[in-house]
Amino acid sequence: MQLTTAVIQRALSLPNFDARSAHYYMLPTDRNRQRPPELTGQPRVGGVLLLLYPFQHTTYLVLTRRRDDLSSHAGQISFPGGRVEQGETAVQAALRETEEEIGVPTPKVTVLGELTSIYIPPSDYEVHPFVGWVNGGERPSFVPEVREVAEILEVPLNHLLNPHTREVGPIPVRGATYTVPYYNVNGHKVWGATAIMLSEFLGRLQTVAAVQ
Repeated sequence: MQLTTAVIQRALSLPNFDARSAHYYMLPTDRNRQRPPELTGQPRVGGVLLLLYPFQHTTYLVLTRRRDDLSSHAGQISFPGGRVEQGETAVQAALRETEEEIGVPTPKVTVLGELTSIYIPPSDYEVHPFVGWVNGGERPSFVPEVREVAEILEVPLNHLLNPHTREVGPIPVRGATYTVPYYNVNGHKVWGATAIMLSEFLGRLQTVAAVQ
């Protein structure tokens, strides 16, 4: 399957895609993913960007590894993104944070569509994922935000689409160890919310490929 922008947009607009099952495929535990009714107020809202670009006949997805000394989610693999600030939308937040974290300017990105928002219980966050394509058909020049980003991972999408990339194993979390599903990306374990959102995106692409 040739991953053109048209193919990706078709995948993102599938009318009957079962996003819940795709999320469950990479869910760390069987816990409820809905916001508990006893919580007051509203969850914090964030936007993240699944950024894609073509290079040497291969489509790449961009991930970041957070610094090990951060106060939250230290060392974890994530998409560029962050909290929605006052006066902006979730997609604007995703694009702004992408520029701040990895140096890809907003005008260089075309947003192709969005995935299903997910709720993250530990942080009380509602995250809205968007899929973006780097304009110009070439690898962008990355500039990581050194105070937050330890490493930028440029991952061939074909690697993630390989079913053997998904593994199950131990992950240390806040002093405990849990057995969870993750994507093995050159030794890095992509798990949790990032893997859940990625699972939906990959599932949509596989569905489109199956009917071509």
